[in-house]
Amino acid sequence: MVATASHPKYEVKDLALASVGKQRIEWAAREMPVIKQVRERFAQEKPLAGIRLVACCHVTTETANLAITLQAGGADALLIASNPLSTQDDVAACLVADYGIPVYAIKGEDNETYHRHVQIALDHKPNIIIDDGSDVVATLVKERQNQLSDIIGTTEETTTGIVRLEAMFKDGVLTFPAMNVNDAETKHFFDNRYGTGQSTLDGIIRATNVLLAGKTVVVAGYGWCGKGVAMRAKGMGANVIVTEINPVRAIEAAMDGFRVMPMIEAAPQGDLFVTVTGNKHVIRPEHFSVMKDGAMVCNSGHFDIEIDLKSLGATATGVKEVRNFTQEYKMPDGKSIIVLGEGRLVNLAAAEGHPSAVMDMSFANQALACEYLVKNKGKLEPGMHSIPTEVDREIATLKLKAMGIEIDTLTAEQEEYINSWTVGT
Repeated sequence: MVATASHPKYEVKDLALASVGKQRIEWAAREMPVIKQVRERFAQEKPLAGIRLVACCHVTTETANLAITLQAGGADALLIASNPLSTQDDVAACLVADYGIPVYAIKGEDNETYHRHVQIALDHKPNIIIDDGSDVVATLVKERQNQLSDIIGTTEETTTGIVRLEAMFKDGVLTFPAMNVNDAETKHFFDNRYGTGQSTLDGIIRATNVLLAGKTVVVAGYGWCGKGVAMRAKGMGANVIVTEINPVRAIEAAMDGFRVMPMIEAAPQGDLFVTVTGNKHVIRPEHFSVMKDGAMVCNSGHFDIEIDLKSLGATATGVKEVRNFTQEYKMPDGKSIIVLGEGRLVNLAAAEGHPSAVMDMSFANQALACEYLVKNKGKLEPGMHSIPTEVDREIATLKLKAMGIEIDTLTAEQEEYINSWTVGT
């Protein structure tokens, strides 16, 4: 990408960090055998040749391996951060210095800088957008109508982003296909449950160094992410309470052995609160007012709106940082509420995000979804599309192969039995 009068070729913290970033990217690659196999094929076949691609993602070692794979496939790729606190500055530097991929991401960048980077991404005139929360697509639809004809499609891997895309389609403004990577079996079963479960607790522990055993942990939301957090917290000895709005998920949580109740009832009991709903203001003033002194709250949903920090800040008599990514809000009655990671994704704000082995499958889905969009250019209707079953199974097969695991195959008799209505028992 050529620098223009309006923006430079890249914006990272310090290119001198590149050597550290390269070492960390290569370490992550050891745990990403599926994306490696995809990259090797892409390097030979070049399925993304001539495609301008923008990725708005958490700039981590795992994302770097995705970006390198897309570049190997022939894409003219550009990367921006999807969250101000999730950028790993050494990784961003390495992608620029060692791979020539334009990156616009600095850990801790303010909202103004983030929105400027979204505009830079759209200046790239993308054919495909890999989005994480659908901010780039939403900005395109609202502000860049003249570029809609350039778009082949978009991919999205967050619940928040899928909800926004569905709303856009309902309003008639999503005029191109969108691949729902989030609902791929090899994504949400593993990324959301095992990845979010482990990395969320990792972020909490790094930020606070608290012992979870014996603590009452309140998990808001029992989707796949909530299941993972609740399961891991329980495994570390915590007493887990789940809050839900969906009656089916509430029953599931109860059957899994967790106490289920409204947030207003859980608020006085919790020592630690984790929001994973994809909605806003799940923890509000009426909840803060009845929390214990020293109660800790954090978020592992995509955007920093699940906890109503604006109201908390307006009520507090003072705020101070007591540890890295740990702020104490002093309340008028003398109690304090502890907020981790500024209410942003605690697993990325205070730690390194999902383990590489989990993101291996998620990012293989992203890469293959981009290939699918290109192969089916002009054939897919506008709106949401699921990852094809054969792609999902290809990724699972590659993962099993890398793990050295073999599985059974159907016999001819079994094939006939499951595909015929004439064969009885």
